[in-house]
Amino acid sequence: MPRGQDVVAVLLKDHRTMEDLFRQMRSVEADRAGALKALAALLVAHGQAEESEVYPALKRFKKVDNDEVDQGVAEHAQGNEALLALLAVTEIGSQTWGEKLERLVEAVSRHVDEEERTILNGARQNVPDARRAELGQAFIRQREKYLAEDCGNIDHVRRVVRH
Repeated sequence: MPRGQDVVAVLLKDHRTMEDLFRQMRSVEADRAGALKALAALLVAHGQAEESEVYPALKRFKKVDNDEVDQGVAEHAQGNEALLALLAVTEIGSQTWGEKLERLVEAVSRHVDEEERTILNGARQNVPDARRAELGQAFIRQREKYLAEDCGNIDHVRRVVRH
């Protein structure tokens, strides 16, 4: 693999981090507020960086399914809407919070499963290693930019959902 991290590996690592944060948010023994803050930032930064850096590049490869890429964008919107609904609940651990959390987990898990089976497998098979490394660097740079802008705060998430 050329210099840089393979975009597929970077995306998979983010997915596993999100799953870990969901587990923390479900645990009464964990810092649920801290896990929510970390998840909100990662989820928004990850989705926005994918849409700006990764998805457009993947659509240029003939054997990567463009409909699946478009579906990924729609699934990001669903996840952002579910995230906003959870962030709007003021009492962490309440029944409403738990219900909103499960809706978010469902939306993100469905997207992660589909993306890993379709888009990322297509990228592994059809995108040269050097290009995947370039995309990994571009994704990380963009994701870090969004994270530095506090993209997980409720006001930013509202703007993303309205966009």
